[in-house]
Amino acid sequence: MLAIVEAAGWPIWLLIVASIVAVAVIVERLIFLRASNVTPAGLFDETVNELRQRGLSDALLTNLAQGSPLGRVFAAGLKQTKSSPEIMKESIEEAGRTVAYELERFLTTLGTIASISPLLGLFGTVIGMIEIFGAPSAAGDAPTILAHGISVALYNTAFGLIVAVPSMIFYRHFRAKVDGFVIDMEQQSVKLAEIVHGARKA
Repeated sequence: MLAIVEAAGWPIWLLIVASIVAVAVIVERLIFLRASNVTPAGLFDETVNELRQRGLSDALLTNLAQGSPLGRVFAAGLKQTKSSPEIMKESIEEAGRTVAYELERFLTTLGTIASISPLLGLFGTVIGMIEIFGAPSAAGDAPTILAHGISVALYNTAFGLIVAVPSMIFYRHFRAKVDGFVIDMEQQSVKLAEIVHGARKA
């Protein structure tokens, strides 16, 4: 493997750095973007039961705000329980936008890596081809030696695709998960606001 990296030339190091960043982002997002972490099961029912039994308290708001992204949205809405339903929903929407931004963190980086990796691979291949055909001895080399040089230059293109394909797959996967979380949080938060203001029983 090290021999391939050395043979591919310095452009491949750009792809190696990109692959390391992509792996780091993928692992971090896999850990963070879990349903149990973003929208814990039962949090809505627990919040409604707590409100009905003990009413709104600072302890409830603190626990919600520190517990999960969904809890932060709930807490933002519950802080406006004495205001009109419209103001409460506006607070929920503002908190939801902040949470959505946090859920999308690093996804732009991953998408960028998926987009530019093939271009970096092509760039490395072009550099390799220039070096091969620009060498004074290239014309006098045997065809097999020249073909070997071209294959080495194509390592960059292959490695660029190897980095780009998984990055794009995970980027699309994470985007879909974030969209699903945002819709789920919006539905639960609106339902909570309606229950608080008596527009819905359960």
